[in-house]
Amino acid sequence: MPDFEPVIGLEIHVELKTGSKMFCGCSADYFGHDPNTHCCPVCLGLPGALPVPNRKAVEWCVMLGMALGCTIPEFSKFDRKNYFYPDLPKGYQISQYDQPFCVNGKLKIKEQGTNNKEQREKIIRIRRVHMEEDTGKLLHATVEGKKVSLIDFNRSGVPLVEIVTEPDIRTSEEARIFLKKLHHVVRYLGISDADMEKGSMRLEPNISVKLKTDGNLPPYKVEVKNINSFNFAKKAIDFEINRHIELLSDGIVPKQETRGWEEKKGVTYSQRSKEEAQDYRYFPEPDIPPVRWTKSQISNLKSQICELPDQKIARFMGDYSLSEYDAVVLTDEKETAEYFENVMKQVTKNKGQITAKTIANWIINRKADISKVSSEELIKQISQKSQKATMSDDELGQIVKKVLGANPKAVADYKAGRKNALMFLVGQVMKETKGKVNIEKAGLLLRDLI
Repeated sequence: MPDFEPVIGLEIHVELKTGSKMFCGCSADYFGHDPNTHCCPVCLGLPGALPVPNRKAVEWCVMLGMALGCTIPEFSKFDRKNYFYPDLPKGYQISQYDQPFCVNGKLKIKEQGTNNKEQREKIIRIRRVHMEEDTGKLLHATVEGKKVSLIDFNRSGVPLVEIVTEPDIRTSEEARIFLKKLHHVVRYLGISDADMEKGSMRLEPNISVKLKTDGNLPPYKVEVKNINSFNFAKKAIDFEINRHIELLSDGIVPKQETRGWEEKKGVTYSQRSKEEAQDYRYFPEPDIPPVRWTKSQISNLKSQICELPDQKIARFMGDYSLSEYDAVVLTDEKETAEYFENVMKQVTKNKGQITAKTIANWIINRKADISKVSSEELIKQISQKSQKATMSDDELGQIVKKVLGANPKAVADYKAGRKNALMFLVGQVMKETKGKVNIEKAGLLLRDLI
């Protein structure tokens, strides 16, 4: 069989959590509200209604582009993307075509190597980050015994940022890692909750397959629309890759189309033929003047960007001598990272002897409830615990050997590179010793014996 290679690009839509919609004053907080209660003539595309851009949404779009390493052109504009669909009342969407707010970015991802030890780094190029408006939402229901489609325009006009990557991704796992990291950056910036269950972050992979020996991009691509889970995106990509390989092996070029994802069956299904740019008949939006930035405005927006996850991970490893694993877990949620640093400030202020590693262990392994336990209380708990009686090295060694013997699967998992298995074994040691041993010491001894 020929040696095939997937070629994957991603389009990601993120709803911004501004107070009002993109081009009018209606509330953008539409989720869970009665249908068609957050609407006005602009949302509904009524004749004579004129759009006024949401400055905050535009600034947040630019800040996201900066966080993704994009260049910010000093001149941008809005365009009309023309197509007919029931949830698009104007008959066109205000979007951006050839002069978006952000271009030529990149995001570095890390993927576990084949030996489960080394991590492989890869740069995924980002073609553009642009601003547009969301559409209404179709609701399929049964009314008086008849199946009908209803339209809720509450979502119509909500600020929507689209991130488009280059076709640099080669596996479904690379796609999943990229999407998780992008989600992390968006949440850190505070511009969106990026809650996929509510539809505020939607994933759309574009998938093709080619021969590895072919240096050109495939002559087709298939887009899978509106996926709301990282794992679903991975499954959909894998399904499409296998489907394409089967067709190509039979000498058939897959049809260029848009498909949906059916999670219960684990398959994609055809929706419509895939449009090209010319099908949308883009032209400059006549009701909105072009956007011109000064260098000082761009610099001001850049100064508002917080410390991003990669920067925070590197600083935690450098300033606090934490392992990469601990730094990654602590920075997964911005609130957890801030809590950890508040505890460290208290320790330093009071000239305490508690190490950063100990604090990290209490937050990560002991699941300290950071919403209820203050930084001062956590320090008090750690201090009291450390004063308890400990056991001899020989006693601890015997218990560790007993735990390893009783949990061969966890040992095998750890050897296979699954770091969480070590945390499970540490927990078993703590249970056996009734908490009379230092967590770090137990972890080190487990690693040595494994």
